[in-house]
Amino acid sequence: MIPVETIERKIYLIRGRKVMLDSDLAQLYEVPTKRLNEAIKRNPKRFPDDFMFQMSKDELEDLKSQIATSSSSHGGRRHAPYVFTEHGVAMLSSVLTSDRAVEVNILIIRAFVRLREYLSTHQDLARKLDDVERIQQEHGVHIQQIYDYIGRLLEPPEPAKRRIGFGTSE
Repeated sequence: MIPVETIERKIYLIRGRKVMLDSDLAQLYEVPTKRLNEAIKRNPKRFPDDFMFQMSKDELEDLKSQIATSSSSHGGRRHAPYVFTEHGVAMLSSVLTSDRAVEVNILIIRAFVRLREYLSTHQDLARKLDDVERIQQEHGVHIQQIYDYIGRLLEPPEPAKRRIGFGTSE
């Protein structure tokens, strides 16, 4: 079967959502991209905008630059690819009913869940790191104040000025 890591590498961030390309899904399901898209077009009510959307040409260019080169599965298309969110991939299992599609969908959902867990762990670590950094800055200010006080204590006192001449006592 397909390693989850392979699937994770096919998940991209587009419009702030984790998505998979129609061509990558078709490859995993072992069906032509055209057939995958035909099945989706026959069932449009199952794929609202938060489940699936079509990339703009700019988004496609950005994606090509992210992956350094355009693979043959993404190039030479007449239309920008469709992308599927985790919910869209789950909905594909109701449209594609082959055993292969069911098995692959389970793996893809696990990959999305694993990425979500990974991101939440990193967010917790980032928050903790921010706390440590803030505390370190506060301590740095306090330490600098201590050095300033010590520096003033180590300075020799100014000698008392002696007045020249006679003083009057009143």
